[in-house]
Amino acid sequence: MVDFPTTLDEAITQAQLATQVALAAGYTRLQVEIAIPELKPMEPALAYLPVFEHYGAQLKVFFTDAGAAALARRDWAGTPYNIQSIDIQGTRQTTPVEQLVEPEDQAFVFVSPSAVEVGLVEQLANAAGDRPVVLFNPRLEDVSIVGIGFAARKLRERFLNTIEPCYYLKPLEGLAILRLYPSLWQVWAEVPEGYKLVAEEAKKPTLERLDEIMTATMGVKPTAAQGFFAEFQRMLRAIGR
Repeated sequence: MVDFPTTLDEAITQAQLATQVALAAGYTRLQVEIAIPELKPMEPALAYLPVFEHYGAQLKVFFTDAGAAALARRDWAGTPYNIQSIDIQGTRQTTPVEQLVEPEDQAFVFVSPSAVEVGLVEQLANAAGDRPVVLFNPRLEDVSIVGIGFAARKLRERFLNTIEPCYYLKPLEGLAILRLYPSLWQVWAEVPEGYKLVAEEAKKPTLERLDEIMTATMGVKPTAAQGFFAEFQRMLRAIGR
């Protein structure tokens, strides 16, 4: 039985558990997404990383630019992780991308990569081989929006479709989507007493499917967020500052 998380700490704990179970099942490319627009990536990433603490300095954490990596090295002082940047502009990174993956590395976490960096992430994931690769809070929604055409389709077939979304949490207006591997995708609806599970889906539900679920189970389409979900979003917004 999956419980809906009521705090960010609970969501992080669920994400760590989902990661461990998915890795034990043989998956090596994972995606963890706590999809709250107001939530900045640095703090939740730091809270999540202890799932790989047994790797110590053999865990390599990639940020999308040198500035973010330098900020993490400063704010995460005392942690053993090997913090690097992809540095997509090439202004500071002269090493071939594949060489950023070294033999002694045991696992890799990419913090908030976007559609701009996905090609470089693919190269690094290929260089990682069978070692665990996690995309943490990626910003890849626009791949499906702007990625119209042969190249984008091939990217999805070649790389994005090889990634298992082991944890996903996204509050919406009056409902939320939750997936904790190996459970199905779940739709939770706001009700006067809090929230309740109203549907389980084999695939991530589309917005159209969410409308259908809410109409069928609640008799109404999603309305403006109130009560629990509004409080949840306000809490995450405050944490993300």
